[in-house]
Amino acid sequence: MRMIHRTSLGGLVGSAALGWAVLAAPAAAQQSPAAPADTPAAAKPAAVKAPAPKPTATPPTAPAPAAPGAAATATPTSAPVLPPAPPPLAHFTLADAQALLAAIKGIGREGLAPADYEPAKLAAQIALGESADLDAMASRLFVWLAEDLRDGRTPMAARVQWFAVDPDQDLHPNSQLLAQATETHDVPGVLASLTPTHPDYALLRDMLPKAKDPRQIAMIKANMDRWRWLARDMGLQYLIINVPEQELRLTVNNKIIRSYRAIVGKPGKTATPQLAEQVKNVVFNPTWTVPQSIVVGEGLGARLLANPRQALREGYVATKGADGMITVVQQPGDTNSLGRVKLDMPNEHAIYIHDTPNRTLFALPARALSHGCIRAERATELAMTMAILGADLPKDTAVQYNLSGKYTKVPMTKPWPVYITYFTVARDVNGLMRSFADLYSRDAPVIASFTKPRALHTDQRKSNEAIIKLDNPL
Repeated sequence: MRMIHRTSLGGLVGSAALGWAVLAAPAAAQQSPAAPADTPAAAKPAAVKAPAPKPTATPPTAPAPAAPGAAATATPTSAPVLPPAPPPLAHFTLADAQALLAAIKGIGREGLAPADYEPAKLAAQIALGESADLDAMASRLFVWLAEDLRDGRTPMAARVQWFAVDPDQDLHPNSQLLAQATETHDVPGVLASLTPTHPDYALLRDMLPKAKDPRQIAMIKANMDRWRWLARDMGLQYLIINVPEQELRLTVNNKIIRSYRAIVGKPGKTATPQLAEQVKNVVFNPTWTVPQSIVVGEGLGARLLANPRQALREGYVATKGADGMITVVQQPGDTNSLGRVKLDMPNEHAIYIHDTPNRTLFALPARALSHGCIRAERATELAMTMAILGADLPKDTAVQYNLSGKYTKVPMTKPWPVYITYFTVARDVNGLMRSFADLYSRDAPVIASFTKPRALHTDQRKSNEAIIKLDNPL
């Protein structure tokens, strides 16, 4: 079995240490991406003072297998959707109401339609002077505008396979925003505070007035709205995967530090869902519990039990329970389907980020090839960077864990969000805005929703489509 030698990890460790230095630097100093992934190990890394976290050296117990022959398991997520809550009420001075009217008339800059917020009716009510009726109308329209800027205009029914829950409405509830706007008499300032901070949103906003083709305009508006579906504050450091682009990025202070080619789910039942999760563990030399769709459906379990030596050569351990169920676990090694590392981000879809033994696939221009999970190029570099930044793991220890060939789980001690997103207009690896193929045909529902009257917001926070467990990395 081929082992990765210590010298070949020098560039990876140097890259990870360099990433730590970027994270530790003041935000104002981070104006350019870090050096390429082959940064020499001789480059002195930033010191890591904290001790290494205690790793888990025993592979986890195999999860309960799926029904024999099933490629994936689907769990219904439908729950009663409550109607919109009555809008809060605040007193609007004439100046506040006029400021709101001006914000509505100019909201096209944010890719929203002024007509959704009834500017003519508001203007007519303002002409009648301050009154309870003006308070009611202005409060309602302010809330509508704030909701769309904060959470997005697209109804949940048009957000296909969107399971990334946006926390912003909990952090900035309608009543709080309305009170702040009217008490400080700064309606435009409060509304402006809700727009996404990610640089791609600003670039899309700059593109909008320059676009001439109606289709292009619709695409820009749809992708601007997708940024509003995510948390406005995405965190100090995070991973973000853009599925249509098939790229993964390590990001600090909204600046891209590293880009990695990614393999994403094939269209159909194995399409990668959109998630907002957190990396909980970095696993070196992972095991893989083979799904029953392969153990039973493809006869792997029976074949391995009948040929123990073959099972050993192929790196599998097969066991048969008292109930007759066969469990197959692939052991760590170069041929393991998860490769050398795995980023564990527990979620009900069983999606995670991992390496692969078939790294030649990253050279393909079209990489929608997986059963849903994300395979990352240069995954060992990525995992070491994550362990150093997110678990204060000394670089030498990271090398040791990788070279050991033994299953080792390093718990993260710092929050590390992961956003699996779906943008068909975004920056590419060269920093230029461009369009990407709509792999899963998810643009049409969003664009269509913009041609219909604005829908009232409900308490629904994510898609109510069935959850499909995608636990097969092949």
